[in-house]
Amino acid sequence: MAAKDFYQVLGVPDSASAADIKKAYRRLAKQYHPDANPDNPQAAERFKEISEAQSTLSDADKRKQYDHMRRLGAFEPSQRRGGAGAGAAGGGTQDFDFNDISGFGLGDIFSSIFGRGRQEQARGETLEAVVEIPFRVAALGGKVPVTLPVTESCPTCHGSGAAAGATLSTCPECKGRGTIAFGQGNFAVNRPCPRCRGRGKIPSTPCPTCHGAGEVRTEKRVMITVPSATEGGSKVRLKGQGEAGPGGTPAGDLIITFQVQPDRFFHRDGLDILCEVPINMVQATLGTRLKVRTLDGKKVILRIPPGTQPGRRFRIKGQGVEKNGRKGDQLVEVAVSLPEKLSPEAEDALKVFAEKAGIAS
Repeated sequence: MAAKDFYQVLGVPDSASAADIKKAYRRLAKQYHPDANPDNPQAAERFKEISEAQSTLSDADKRKQYDHMRRLGAFEPSQRRGGAGAGAAGGGTQDFDFNDISGFGLGDIFSSIFGRGRQEQARGETLEAVVEIPFRVAALGGKVPVTLPVTESCPTCHGSGAAAGATLSTCPECKGRGTIAFGQGNFAVNRPCPRCRGRGKIPSTPCPTCHGAGEVRTEKRVMITVPSATEGGSKVRLKGQGEAGPGGTPAGDLIITFQVQPDRFFHRDGLDILCEVPINMVQATLGTRLKVRTLDGKKVILRIPPGTQPGRRFRIKGQGVEKNGRKGDQLVEVAVSLPEKLSPEAEDALKVFAEKAGIAS
């Protein structure tokens, strides 16, 4: 029996990106899901094909092996397939069976990769979320709460999908196994049964809360640890914090992408922290001492020498960001502010000062 061309099943070219494959699968799965087509057995078969194709093409290693076998002619589009007579008489493409290459060992290799003869452990979906974090938390590290919409076991039926007092009968689709082998010939991947959702039983009366799904949408609060020196766009993966798996199987992962909120006072340059402080003309000319806030909330005394020019930077050692045992500094840039208007007395005094200092007006 010939194996299907998974790219054709999803309606994407073999150059499709992972995002394109995911998008195509979600669109088709929504269209052909058995829950949306309860009286259409063809839709259930189509859903199996779609799930089988997505399971293979969404996994980088499986897709690589699949593409290799496809290049050998194992997976021909259905419109090109001919029967045995067509292949013999007209030179058309013949159907492919994994047994044809068993002598080369490729059938066993391929089936071991895709789980032939055993049930692969299902997992919940991996969730992805973008989390905004304050500048100081990104620089120093810390914890931030994140609230995520997730699918969890129904609290009313505890995941059984059955109403109180309902009887359970064996699922006619999977014969009570809870899984269905998607594939043809020796190429098969076990996945949870779409009819009973992997439970192997179908209730006589569905749960009124989850309508037989055994799952409900809810919100989940997670505390995320932010490493120090985190930059915008960096990611962290949390194992087992994603969607709950079907039938009590392990949950998927949670991938967090950090976005760093800007700070009105601080900026980053690698491990160094930059800030700007204003001083007036007299302070710049005669010198002064300033209290400057650091990233950890403390204040240090910074000496501004006489004759400081606008834009000059001063370094406060060890008050930057720490990463891998290295710590940056805090760079303080002075901005000299000038009065927009002087009183007549102040203007006269400034002229006298300029004459004595030899400053031409």
